[in-house]
Amino acid sequence: MVVITTFFAYICYSVNYNTMAVTLNQFSDDQIIERIQFENPWWKNNNIDSDYNELKRRLYFPLFYQLFNSDVRRAIVLMGPRRVGKTVMIFHAIQQLINDGVSPNKICYLSVETPIYTNVGLEKLFQLCRQAQGLTDFNGYYIFYDEIQYLKDWELHLKNLVDSYRQTKFIASGSAAAALRLKSNESGAGRFSEFMLPPLTFCEYIYLLELDHLMVPMNKKWGNTEFTFYNTNNISELNQHFIDYINYGGYPEVVFSSEIRKNPGRFIRSDIIDKVLLRDLPSLYGIKDVQELNRLFTTIAFNSGNEFSLQALSQSSHVPKDTVKTYITYLESAFLIKIINRVDDSAKKFTRPTQFKVYLTNPSLRCALFSPVTSEHEFIGNMVETAVYSQWFHRDDVLYYSRWKSGEVDIIRLDKTERPIFAIEIKWSNRCFENPLQLLKGLTIFLKKHRINHPMITTIDKEGVYEIDGINYDFVPASCYCYTVSQNALDLKIKRGI
Repeated sequence: MVVITTFFAYICYSVNYNTMAVTLNQFSDDQIIERIQFENPWWKNNNIDSDYNELKRRLYFPLFYQLFNSDVRRAIVLMGPRRVGKTVMIFHAIQQLINDGVSPNKICYLSVETPIYTNVGLEKLFQLCRQAQGLTDFNGYYIFYDEIQYLKDWELHLKNLVDSYRQTKFIASGSAAAALRLKSNESGAGRFSEFMLPPLTFCEYIYLLELDHLMVPMNKKWGNTEFTFYNTNNISELNQHFIDYINYGGYPEVVFSSEIRKNPGRFIRSDIIDKVLLRDLPSLYGIKDVQELNRLFTTIAFNSGNEFSLQALSQSSHVPKDTVKTYITYLESAFLIKIINRVDDSAKKFTRPTQFKVYLTNPSLRCALFSPVTSEHEFIGNMVETAVYSQWFHRDDVLYYSRWKSGEVDIIRLDKTERPIFAIEIKWSNRCFENPLQLLKGLTIFLKKHRINHPMITTIDKEGVYEIDGINYDFVPASCYCYTVSQNALDLKIKRGI
């Protein structure tokens, strides 16, 4: 379906009624150059369009831009889910290059999905960029190929460019994240530097709305580790924004558009979910029954944060069990969901895991498919847990949850010897703060068994530390904890330079 749609959208027909032959009208180089000049206004005025310049840069921008200064001869592949701001980040990078003294004439942007570029190779487009300005050299260029997944065998073309033009930096982006990562790994080893741009994290959401004044950094000791914890001077207001983030906060356009927020389902479902489920994954993996895939994802999205088995998912989605297992892999590769595996009360992994939890990588996907949740919604606990996990997904830590006959712990991290080093309970309730001995029995059993003396438990708005039998139960508001995880994950990436 995709190939046919693209074909009819991109060509003009010339029909010979004697032979009924259909031929493709080719665009001339002059016509293509005219389009290239239109896409690169900074060649004339030294600035990107004001609409892009006025948008705040994402907090992940410095990490992306530092790749431009690397001496390693590699192409940069910017990937991520749809509508998270990849194209905007590209234009911000172009403006920063100009600000840093790079000649605007050496910077070229090409939206590969533009119909006039169909069947034009990457090298030919590079040649036409230079021809458009009367330039003949090959040195010092920055060439941006946006939505590169629309070009067949793009990874081979890009690899050849990296090998052939050593003094030029090539940057590619794409929304079909699963396809890009697959082909990048297959053909770009040693030639591509991947950069994954996630949906908006909670700290970015607060930053973009200029609400940083709500957050108060403080030093906190957690066991033997000191870290920066972000408290707030107005928990009521922060919680309101936290609920909004859960419902709408994954995508910059939704954050800033009141019109889109009136009907987020239309924007997210049609422009993000449907394109991934109905186009990207079927074309990449040869999925024939897209309705099966859609039913499975809808089931997972509605129950994000719940424990599943393959059999239970099969029954609830009416998708064969073997197919469920395959589709889960595909949905993970598209960065729509994340599987969290279970350990028992001894923190032992299961050789053949039969049960696991599934989380949306962005909580606002559920709102798009169904309806917004309120602070008192029956499913708010699952969505708070999904929001917290979605911040952890941007770190390299492998997390688990534990469940056994008489208890459960929401988040566990193991050290290199596979010993639990922290335990976290995600709650959207103050009840545990008011009655910890009665309501945290399962957690307490786990803590004592593994000699963990400083667990963290989230609440709605209560905070404080209770010391009971040598265990310091640290209660913090869930919104503050979510912000802290996202901000510290970003700071860690910046510190590591990745």
